Amino acid sequence: QVQLMESGGGLVQPGGSLRLSCAASGSIFSINTMGWYRQGPGKEREWIALIGSGFTSNYENSVKGRFAISRDYAKNTVYLQMNSLKPEDTAVYYCYALLTPSGRSTSTYWGQGTQVTVSS
Repeated sequence: QVQLMESGGGLVQPGGSLRLSCAASGSIFSINTMGWYRQGPGKEREWIALIGSGFTSNYENSVKGRFAISRDYAKNTVYLQMNSLKPEDTAVYYCYALLTPSGRSTSTYWGQGTQVTVSS
């Protein structure tokens, strides 16, 4: 069974930094895209960043220049380095992966979410 496990959330002051990690585990044949969504209080879930199998990345405008997504293929892990954090970045952050489990069809898998709170 495939699982995505996030870590690295927490409380940080405005202007601070956090690094989120998300590791995919289980019987995985291949992983295509990995990325992150977030859902702030009273808001809909929004996509914020992705990284493709060729290390191509893309960002939502509000995080461009502040967040950086990276990937360790050997560890099936995606990272989100978040700098210059603002109170409006407060949200539950969810990682996702478009992947193919061994012997099964390609599908999108989700982590359980990790809370990021930006407050003084």
